[in-house]
Amino acid sequence: MKPGIHPAYGPVVFRDRAGDFAFLTRSTMTSDKTVEWEDGNTYPVVDVEISSASHPFYTGTARVLDTAGRVERFERRYGRRGAR
Repeated sequence: MKPGIHPAYGPVVFRDRAGDFAFLTRSTMTSDKTVEWEDGNTYPVVDVEISSASHPFYTGTARVLDTAGRVERFERRYGRRGAR
């Protein structure tokens, strides 16, 4: 790698405010805000809007849409055009 052209890569805490969930990982993202982590060290913290703790798919609150019924209703309403 060429020196001086890549961003700094270091430990960062990502915090999901909605899910009250945080995890420590490595990233190139930076932040002026810091937080003291469980190990006693201080790390930059990045607040995110959604994570696995608050995403509907991972929490089991996702709704499944009945797409087959919608297609059938559309075809009944407008018919199959161009099928000559």
